[in-house]
Amino acid sequence: MLPEAIVRAVTELGYESPSPIQAAAIPKLLAGENVLGQAQTGTGKTGAFALPLLARLDPSQNDPQILVLAPTRELAIQVAEAFQAYARYMPAFHVLPLYGGQSYTNQLKSLKRGSQVIVGTPGRILDHLDRGTLKLDKLRAIVLDEADEMLRMGFIDDVQTIMDATPAGRQVAMFSATMPAPIRAIAQKHLKDAEEIKIASKTSTVERIKQSYVMLDGNQKLDALTRVLEGEEYDASIVFVRTKSATEEIAEKLGARGYAVACLNGDMNQAHRELTIRKMKANQLDIIVATDVAARGLDVERISLVVNYDIPYDSEAYVHRIGRTGRAGREGKAILFVSPRERRLLRTIEHATKQPIDKMSLPSGQIIEQRRIESFREQLAQTVETQNLSFFQDLINDWREKIEATDAELAAALLYLAQKDQPLNVASQFPEIREPHARGEREDRPRRERSDRPERGDRPDRGPRVKREMKGDYQTYRIEVGKEHGVRAGDIVGAIANEANIDSQFIGNIKLFDHFSTVELPAAIPNEIFQHLKKVYVRKQKLNITVDTGAAPSGDRRPSNGPGPRPGAAPRAPRKPRD
Repeated sequence: MLPEAIVRAVTELGYESPSPIQAAAIPKLLAGENVLGQAQTGTGKTGAFALPLLARLDPSQNDPQILVLAPTRELAIQVAEAFQAYARYMPAFHVLPLYGGQSYTNQLKSLKRGSQVIVGTPGRILDHLDRGTLKLDKLRAIVLDEADEMLRMGFIDDVQTIMDATPAGRQVAMFSATMPAPIRAIAQKHLKDAEEIKIASKTSTVERIKQSYVMLDGNQKLDALTRVLEGEEYDASIVFVRTKSATEEIAEKLGARGYAVACLNGDMNQAHRELTIRKMKANQLDIIVATDVAARGLDVERISLVVNYDIPYDSEAYVHRIGRTGRAGREGKAILFVSPRERRLLRTIEHATKQPIDKMSLPSGQIIEQRRIESFREQLAQTVETQNLSFFQDLINDWREKIEATDAELAAALLYLAQKDQPLNVASQFPEIREPHARGEREDRPRRERSDRPERGDRPDRGPRVKREMKGDYQTYRIEVGKEHGVRAGDIVGAIANEANIDSQFIGNIKLFDHFSTVELPAAIPNEIFQHLKKVYVRKQKLNITVDTGAAPSGDRRPSNGPGPRPGAAPRAPRKPRD
């Protein structure tokens, strides 16, 4: 049985009954058993482990008691937010997300302050373990969330190392959509006498929803949203964004455009939330702008359109979002805004839902103009049928003589005045939104952990890099970190991309030697960036970057294809793209 404080929190979040994975896993984890859960995204796995583990926390202990490993920083943030929402009525509760891209200084301060729950990506967790800044000696439970995704991203060795560093008596929960051999091996080693739970995938709700996406840049989103809301047929709509501040900002901008809209976020109390939902059910609101957590359990049959203004970082959140429509057997529609950098996320969602997401074109100015005209005509016809217009007819008869205008001229003038706040003639005001230029495949990847002072890479060294085409003048540089320091190509890419603000697609071929490495970078690196890179650390080793002269110290052999270019040498021939 969950404690009253947790029950109160999930009730306010709109939870009515547990999902199948929650119903199966929560009693086992409450009893202290190990659990191996296999379930597709969208089945409520976060609640399945967070709720029972929170119930087993010792509130008097401020050291880490629960560790959750997640494959991406975005998922780590989402899981940490879920823990915070579930524990809102638990006194002195602290959860800390740890991932690359954050300042180590801020993370160290938070670790010293103490947190009962740590949610992090494998690379950053391992960094803190190596530094001795994260202590797991009092850990009660460890969770591997999306274990198969961590395997796919090359983190499985880091996961093994972290698991080995946890106390022998801790509770273990592993959740994975699939069970490949390496994941099964971890389960056999660390999940002794585990209760295995397998939940069959259900796609019936998703199948009733027509899913589409629009490719655009971030600065085109508001215009695109306005076109969707004007040009699509729907009864009510929910617009999903990532942050609380975005709910307020987007709702305010839509309200200024005349929409009946309200926001829904985690800062709202239960009474305000219930009032907002009642207004939508009563046709007093047509649009709600919400975050994922705030919309959990939202069930309004009127919602026939879901707009993913911000693409979710994991498929489970996407399935929860679009599940707000297509209720009670009705048809629903879901539209996803995607930037070129997010195409990989789009493909992940398609794979998880087993449904293709079709590309769509935004409604044109002509379509929006026609819909406004039709809507106004319907209001006019309803007014003629239902209202007593005799007073206004007398006015028209009087004005016709005084103004010396025909009935058609008077009607046109009145129509002009009536539509001034929302003009009917708007086709020319909606220019075409051009699809942004598609970037290279490397930019499609969801961002993974990078650090402000990178010392551990986000990706494993997958062996020699396949040469890829580089545009412009490139120079080969030498950095003083090599195989003996445990460096990987991903470490170098992450450090340079983060510290020098050089997009990873402009980082060329990397070659690892025993005591140093070489990397191809644009020749025209500003001096201040070049000097800054000299001081950057990778694997606790300062880069000390210099122009490569082709010389190798004793013991370091260069490949047989010869040394890199010397200063002033012509750039190398174009290279084939990396897979």
